[in-house]
Amino acid sequence: MDLLKSLFKGDKVIWGVFLMLCMISVIEVFSAASTLTYKSGDYWAPISGHLLYMMLGAGVVLIVHKMPCKLFRLIPVLALPTAAVLLSITMLFGEKVNGAGRWLAIGGINFQPSELGKLAVISSTALILAMMQEEKGANPRAFKYIMWITGVTCLLIAPENFSTAGMLFGVTVLMMFIGRVPFKQLGKMLGSIALIAGLSGAALFATPNEVLDDIPGLHRAVTWKNRLAGFGGNGEVAPEDYDINKNAQVAHANIAIATSHLIGKMPGNSVERDFLSQAFSDFIYAIIIEELGLLGGAFVVFLYIVLLLRTGRIAGQCDKKYLSLMVMGLALLLVSQAMLNMMVAVGLFPVTGQPLPLISKGGTSTLINSAYIGIILSVSRYVEKKKEEELAISQNNDEDRGNENQSLEPVAIVLN
Repeated sequence: MDLLKSLFKGDKVIWGVFLMLCMISVIEVFSAASTLTYKSGDYWAPISGHLLYMMLGAGVVLIVHKMPCKLFRLIPVLALPTAAVLLSITMLFGEKVNGAGRWLAIGGINFQPSELGKLAVISSTALILAMMQEEKGANPRAFKYIMWITGVTCLLIAPENFSTAGMLFGVTVLMMFIGRVPFKQLGKMLGSIALIAGLSGAALFATPNEVLDDIPGLHRAVTWKNRLAGFGGNGEVAPEDYDINKNAQVAHANIAIATSHLIGKMPGNSVERDFLSQAFSDFIYAIIIEELGLLGGAFVVFLYIVLLLRTGRIAGQCDKKYLSLMVMGLALLLVSQAMLNMMVAVGLFPVTGQPLPLISKGGTSTLINSAYIGIILSVSRYVEKKKEEELAISQNNDEDRGNENQSLEPVAIVLN
């Protein structure tokens, strides 16, 4: 018991959520990786690699959560320039997977620089907001600095991974709102973005696909266009007229959810995993609902909500603005990505290619997300330590007052 306490320090609820998500991941990835099993001819190959990354991720959490919080101030200094260089290289020489060049091969290991870019932007935003806080809110210059960092990073990510760039930008806006950036600045920015988005969307649908393919940096514009058009739909379609092959991923995800019922088919009994090409990644939530039912799907949502609320509690109790803002940003990033993935799976958002954090099969994304959890746990350790110190000081003060009262008792007796 003492060994476990020494290993698993920090907020116990966060630990519980992390371990529960890992358990669900191992079970559901093992079940959903039937296509990989068929291709490899090895029943254990898909899950053995995932288990290795999950164990490495747990090791990352154990290491990072023991780190002193003062070291986290180095993250933006180191991560921001490194991410900028790697993202620039990826734009030029990135390996294409499913039509998107999001990967770099480093030492034989595929790596997504956008994962490092997310950490760099979140930590940099937190540092700027913490350093530029004034009595009435954040200094207006903080908005400009954050926009430069976020804008450049998102522009480097967007050509190959537009959904990640948009999600990262949205989380940064939420962080600025929490960090008391003047609402006037945020309002003007959001209004401008809404106008640009509307005009860009109209231009996208008005431009022929042949022309879009020839525009530098917009080679994935046709994919974005098709996904938006597919999400919009063409009204109700009779069952006999529905083309299930036209949008196979969405169709089979819908079938998986529709056939799940309350308790599902139980792990290992999914049918649609054999038809969903990304059943173990982008659409794993549909498989979770198919096998664990609506109750299982709701439980996964509950875990992410608990993660966000518990991190918010930790951030509220932390007396260091940078740490408070950073862990809040990391929690928002994890939960936003989870909600985006689940909304895609249930048909509430266009297909984006976002994995379900800490559940989907992944490599570097699993390790980076584990590092996020480790940072949150490290800050929770700092908060607990501060509480213990304050409690000890309070008890010492009470003892000192008690000793003073005892020393005054003889004087009081003489005076009486």
